[in-house]
Amino acid sequence: MMLLSRCSTPWCFDSNRVLPRLFRLQLVISQCRFLATIRAEQHEAKPTPMALRKKNLLGMTLDEMRQEITSSLSGGHDVHHAQTFRANQIWRCIYRHGITSFSQMTNLPESLRNTLDDLYTIDYGHIKLDKLSKDGTRKFLVSFDDDPRAVVETVVIPEKHRGTLCLSSQIGCSLNCTFCHTGTQKLLRNLTAGEVVGQYMIAASAFGDFPIVDGKRRADGKKREVSNFVFMGQGEPLYNFKNVATAIRILTDPDGLSLPPTKITVSTSGVAPLIPKLATLGVSLAISLHAPRDDLRDTLVPLNKRFGIRKLIQSCREYVSAMTSNGKGKDATRVTFEYVMLKGVNDSEAEAREVVRVLSGVPSHVNLIPFNPWPDSGYKTSPPDQIARFAEVVVNSGVHCTIRRPRGRDIMAACGQLKSNTENKAFVAAAASRAS
Repeated sequence: MMLLSRCSTPWCFDSNRVLPRLFRLQLVISQCRFLATIRAEQHEAKPTPMALRKKNLLGMTLDEMRQEITSSLSGGHDVHHAQTFRANQIWRCIYRHGITSFSQMTNLPESLRNTLDDLYTIDYGHIKLDKLSKDGTRKFLVSFDDDPRAVVETVVIPEKHRGTLCLSSQIGCSLNCTFCHTGTQKLLRNLTAGEVVGQYMIAASAFGDFPIVDGKRRADGKKREVSNFVFMGQGEPLYNFKNVATAIRILTDPDGLSLPPTKITVSTSGVAPLIPKLATLGVSLAISLHAPRDDLRDTLVPLNKRFGIRKLIQSCREYVSAMTSNGKGKDATRVTFEYVMLKGVNDSEAEAREVVRVLSGVPSHVNLIPFNPWPDSGYKTSPPDQIARFAEVVVNSGVHCTIRRPRGRDIMAACGQLKSNTENKAFVAAAASRAS
């Protein structure tokens, strides 16, 4: 029989060491041990990504955070009522103090801080670009995961008595409004509630709003810089209603950020069936109207082919009725109708009169928006005198009307200019070069 004394294979037969009758048993045992070792090494070398990913506490309502913390610590630090107390402390650390590291939550026991750090994260998103316009408008390019396309733009518009944050609700958009730059960006996905709230947390931190005392004041006694919110960034908010609604509940929670619901405006291109549901959140409503006739609006806002103007206006009446039933005042129930002014397309005085007719019976405010140019749009901005004549017709008919002053045009942050995917990387590269 051949001698295999130098063979490295674990189950080789060595006649100098093993009796022939024991060979088969040793072979089976050795094989099992060898294969078990290989499998264990393979398992350790390739952990699943989800096993390594911590859960983000941002985006949970207070009740959800209480349930999460109580469940995670059920065998650990405190009894049930004490765990709820700890969850309340964590909530206030995040939303009253703007804390992003558990190690800074010094009101918690060190052992609990270590456990939380093992299980969770407080992730706002990552600022890829921070651009300041010459008029003071500030735009953040924010990424949320490893996908380079998972980026949105959020804009802060500072004014004398308030600062307005323009929030995105989706990465990209599916509506294809022909005058809107975002409409040329393919929809990637909905934002999570945490990603919506994260945009606010980034802006509030950048403007020094933490720590806060209540819905109006910071701990230093000054007014909060970021005080008003409009869902007028990328995406259609009502096509992401669940996550947007959760984000609004977090933003308005009196034990946290404590923002008044009436300071939040949700703008929709006209998802009529969901418009009345906004009244349950107590927020203000804005409609991207842009045309007073179905034939023209079908072209400018293709969603109109599904939910026409008559159905859209009826849903606005239902929203107003529900808000009134909830005890909201006149200002809170007034619907804002946004109207982009496109030269020779929708800006005639006759169309102004049609707008007034369409809005009859709805407490309305018409906001005229001079078209903000973007490359290859095919549209031009209406002349200032034409916009003024349009506004005069609306006002003389008894409807509130204002002309929006363009903000952030020089950094592509104005209404209708937002676009954040990889197709826009030339702008990002140029802006980064100027900033360096």
